[in-house]
Amino acid sequence: MESTKLLITEKKPEQFSGDMLVYCLEQSQKGVLKCENTTVQGWLEQAGSLEEFSANPEESLLFYPQAENKSGNFATKRLLIVGLGKIEGREPVDELRERCRLTGGAIAQQAARVKAKKIMICLPEILGIRAKEVAECMSEGVLLGDYRFLKYKKDDPEEKSYRGLEEIRLSVKASTDAVLKGMRAGQVAALAAREARDMANEPGNGWTPSHFAAHGRMLAKKYSLKCTVLDKDAMKRLGMGGILAVNQGSMEPPRMVILEYRPIHKSSTVLIVGKGLTFDSGGVSLKPAAGMEDMKYDMCGGAAVMALMQAVGEERPDLGVIAIIPSTDNMAGGSALKPGDIITHYNGLTSEIVNTDAEGRLILADALAYGLEKFKPDCVIDLATLTGAVIVGLGHHRTGLLGNNDELVGRLLAAGERSGEPLWRLPLGKEYTKQIESKVADIKNTGGKSAGTITAAAYLEKFVGDTPWAHLDIAGTAWEFTEKSYVPKGPSGIGVRTLLELVRKWKKEEVFVAQQAGKNF
Repeated sequence: MESTKLLITEKKPEQFSGDMLVYCLEQSQKGVLKCENTTVQGWLEQAGSLEEFSANPEESLLFYPQAENKSGNFATKRLLIVGLGKIEGREPVDELRERCRLTGGAIAQQAARVKAKKIMICLPEILGIRAKEVAECMSEGVLLGDYRFLKYKKDDPEEKSYRGLEEIRLSVKASTDAVLKGMRAGQVAALAAREARDMANEPGNGWTPSHFAAHGRMLAKKYSLKCTVLDKDAMKRLGMGGILAVNQGSMEPPRMVILEYRPIHKSSTVLIVGKGLTFDSGGVSLKPAAGMEDMKYDMCGGAAVMALMQAVGEERPDLGVIAIIPSTDNMAGGSALKPGDIITHYNGLTSEIVNTDAEGRLILADALAYGLEKFKPDCVIDLATLTGAVIVGLGHHRTGLLGNNDELVGRLLAAGERSGEPLWRLPLGKEYTKQIESKVADIKNTGGKSAGTITAAAYLEKFVGDTPWAHLDIAGTAWEFTEKSYVPKGPSGIGVRTLLELVRKWKKEEVFVAQQAGKNF
């Protein structure tokens, strides 16, 4: 729930009278499970002797202390024990962070099963990871796992409705500023990712370019950002032939939403562009009917970038962040773009249209060229559900990553690992660029079936010049992402937490890079 309260408490767990109390336990080396509460320890020994619970990752065991006449030590209605798996202290921190998220997701799933609204989680002490990060990732996992989209569903009168968790308490022995900051960081990241999921779950008739514009204006007002919305007339004056071409067959006018966060003492400025294709029929190169309903998700890149700006507004980093969401739908109307047409992009490059279903690169190209010329950022990142080819290559497990700058790519790879949204770098080069050469225009919008993800990025590369640039193809991870306890079926909100992690660590990474440069030279 968006209104879920999240707080730290030093109150003794035994005194918690809410719906569910949670202990998270490691799997011991010798198979002996230990809990600091002696009553729970007795239950564990009994369960262990029956081989009902061994604390494997996300494994759980539920007790009803009052119903089982075991309420002498507990006021809670239910007591849940969740396994953390075996932890030796040598695991990478990123792995332990993900273990905490998965545990949080498992807790949310159990809460939903019993319709618990108020829960308390005894924050575990885990060797190899700071309490701050445990609080961050556990909070993140619970809130992400508690997500549901019920806007268009009526409650079933024959079943008790459940709208999610109302209150989550993290029980600690001693509250510290670091733990509070960790909890808050997890909350900000999770709520932003949930916002992106909400946008993506909206149907094509419920989320149009005008909705992107209205949401951008709302964020600007709430977080003191600057919002500019370019309409169709402005695009014509500016010569944005890519987005205008894609929009030709549509009844809905296009919008380009620009959000600016410019702190006074900024270290650098990052431009982030997200594809906001609110429905993709494929245009004249029509997609197959089967599965076309999922093409409402073709705006997940734009949703992620806009949700990132929500988190940026909350945290107010020292890094300047400019977001651009070019938005339209791609329909097959009477005036629609046709294969064989030639268009002219914002930067003057002409493009032969081979396939109207390769439309994402057309709208991103205009946004990239315009954003780089107007804002002159230190680097640019774009995020898009761009190609089906990335699913062939990487499945639904990793986001495809391409770029012209090793440092920026390295930062994104690290951010993806820390946030549990892994990326995989693919190559770029002249051999791929040659595939998009055209005999009648400067370039063409597809390079054939082979290396489709790479040639799509090669198209975008034509519009970034020498600016450090990275492209994230999220077509395989924006929905149907690897099944996890904190990732539901449908849109995952992928990219939001990776980009937020990049922003959070930007200054720290700058210092590291400077130190390494000093060593090298």
